[in-house]
Amino acid sequence: MNSLDDLFSRLRVATSPTEIEALQDGIWQLWLTTNHPLLDKHLEAGMRALSAEEYTVAIAEFTELTTASPEYAEGWNKRATAYYLRGEFNAALRDVRETLRLEPRHFGALSGWAAILRTIGDNRGALLVLQRLEKLCPGWPGLQNQLRSLRDALEE
Repeated sequence: MNSLDDLFSRLRVATSPTEIEALQDGIWQLWLTTNHPLLDKHLEAGMRALSAEEYTVAIAEFTELTTASPEYAEGWNKRATAYYLRGEFNAALRDVRETLRLEPRHFGALSGWAAILRTIGDNRGALLVLQRLEKLCPGWPGLQNQLRSLRDALEE
């Protein structure tokens, strides 16, 4: 079993999209492990609701999860995703900040944060967030294009 630190060390130097995807999958697998049946129930129900575009239900399930286990970063990240998909960007940003407080390497939260900032027209902020993501995984597929696009937009 690979540790989270080991997977992140390997992700920093990975260049092949296949390798990057495999490492990310390994990290997600660890992040999605609650080690508690009640927490698993809320996580699974929330993820099903997200897939079904039932964002209010998803938010309720992830709120139960974050209340029961406030130190579980993925609960905050999933709720941030639900808020984002429902168009509640301020709520999503609050949960992204909490996710990153608990797990500063959370590439999903960083990517989501950058997407929110681009949506609200904060290209400078999005560039800064993507530069943080670049430190975790310079070979992230499409990242260099996004960085270039943001830099170009800021130069105009």
